[in-house]
Amino acid sequence: MNQLSDRINNLSTSATLAMAAKARELRAEGKDIIGLSLGEPDFNTPDFIKEAAIEAINQDYNSYTPVDGYVDLKQAVITKFKRDNNLSYTLPQVVVSTGAKQALANIASVMLNPGDEVILPCPYWVSYSDIVQLSEGVPVEVQTSIDTDFKMTAEQLEAAITPKTKMIWYSSPCNPSGSVYSKEELRALADVLQKHPNIYVVSDEIYEHINFKGGHFSMAEFEDMYDRTITVNGVSKAFAMTGWRIGYIGAPDWIARACNKIQGQITSGANCIAQRAVITALEADPSSIKYMVDEFKERRQLILNLLGEIEGFKTNEPEGAFYVFPNVSAYFGKTIKGKTINNATDFSLFLLEEALVATVTGEAFGNKDCIRISYAASQDEIKEAIKRIKTALS
Repeated sequence: MNQLSDRINNLSTSATLAMAAKARELRAEGKDIIGLSLGEPDFNTPDFIKEAAIEAINQDYNSYTPVDGYVDLKQAVITKFKRDNNLSYTLPQVVVSTGAKQALANIASVMLNPGDEVILPCPYWVSYSDIVQLSEGVPVEVQTSIDTDFKMTAEQLEAAITPKTKMIWYSSPCNPSGSVYSKEELRALADVLQKHPNIYVVSDEIYEHINFKGGHFSMAEFEDMYDRTITVNGVSKAFAMTGWRIGYIGAPDWIARACNKIQGQITSGANCIAQRAVITALEADPSSIKYMVDEFKERRQLILNLLGEIEGFKTNEPEGAFYVFPNVSAYFGKTIKGKTINNATDFSLFLLEEALVATVTGEAFGNKDCIRISYAASQDEIKEAIKRIKTALS
């Protein structure tokens, strides 16, 4: 008899983590799986950051940390926001968490009441919808398409707003589409929000530095949106520090205080050694990680060229992050090697079983026609993976 709460019974398993687990199982069976499912840079954390962590260990940093982060780390976050984003925050407006995912969970917990609606431009990062639902909010999906580079327009936003709308959550650069909102596009959305002063924005900027068009813009840079925007960021992607688990927010101080309060009852402060290392990461000039961005840009061109040779894959050119989000609906309804493909989930599983390549279904991101392919893998792995996909589909 299931004695678990409705909350957990109704919760989806993270599709990206589920696919990674399935790939691990197949590897354990001796199958040569190429993993293009996880959003994890294949670079090592830069040496200068590792050295800062070792130094922190030698300096005997081993005690509980302040719930909202060390003061000197928060100061480094403030300096980073000013330098990279032209955003001015004070110490009480910054909260450091165990990854940007915890920051998002904090925000949902402190901002949403049962029935509050949260607009999610599709495709959205896989956990947004479930994090919202865990706090008894209602995700409202706004469908975009490959033809608009998967970006929500002002007209779509206006049409999605109801008296119950409380928030909008989006990422730029976007996971999974790689789309980047320009200043003009964000201004158009902000103009709609001026008519609805009680709606708040979560701007997830975790991929900020992995941007191939140059010029990242933050919603909070608009003076009339600053008090209504929560800027979420972290070090996982840009600095190849996924396992270090440090994220942070800049927010109106009343929201930051509430996030601090709830975090104090759940995890308390983030890891002490990781926090010390992140001070060094954030104080470094962004040019120190340019070699990774340059490599991602090369891989993007490589994977787009290779996918362009496969009939039935429709791709656009992502401007940031390290994903492509091809529309594969041309394969729906077809039977290949005895397997009928009805949707993106079937297609993704077909690629895993027949091509031994792990991707993620677009259904997990609110888009039923696409799959997400991560190119955070070596060029040789990308070439081999796309070759296998091409062979399996022919």
